[in-house]
Amino acid sequence: MIRNAEATRERILEAAMAEFSAHGIAGARVDRIAKNADCNKNMIYIYFENKEMLFTTILQKNLTRVYEEITFTPDDLPGYAVRVFDFAMSNPDLMRLMAWFSLEQKADSPVERGQVHDQKVKSLTEAQNSGQVGAAFPPEFILTTIMTIATAWTAANPFGPLLDPKSIKNVEPLRDAISRVVRLISLEGLQN
Repeated sequence: MIRNAEATRERILEAAMAEFSAHGIAGARVDRIAKNADCNKNMIYIYFENKEMLFTTILQKNLTRVYEEITFTPDDLPGYAVRVFDFAMSNPDLMRLMAWFSLEQKADSPVERGQVHDQKVKSLTEAQNSGQVGAAFPPEFILTTIMTIATAWTAANPFGPLLDPKSIKNVEPLRDAISRVVRLISLEGLQN
């Protein structure tokens, strides 16, 4: 019985990921999620209470996966940026989910997201204080810039793929350019 319940919950999460990444919170329909998960609509409310909680659960589950799979390395920010780029390009549904989250702001941001961000900023500050990373820019700016550059060519970004569609056909030059730009930003302000 427990296996069936867990299997049903996982099918709901999988169907909801597809639904939310395609339609956002407001446009998503619980009826479609239930149909695609091959379950009763009431099961969704039993497991997740409401549509917003389901969205938040999916967002948290995927962000946890990101935190586990992409190690933050303040001593190698270009390498970190390339790993973020590769992950983002390989997970377009998650990038669309994040875009919907930013646009709609109807669901609560998972607490862990803020904690992870704060830890990265702390690590960057320490790297700046030890001379590993230049201090020309605040650590928050560096982190935001890295994330923005590394995800600029995803399906969720209105600039990269739409304005420069040829670039995503050969991602190696993008990877190289991202690495070089992040290296420049991270070294700015270091004494030679």
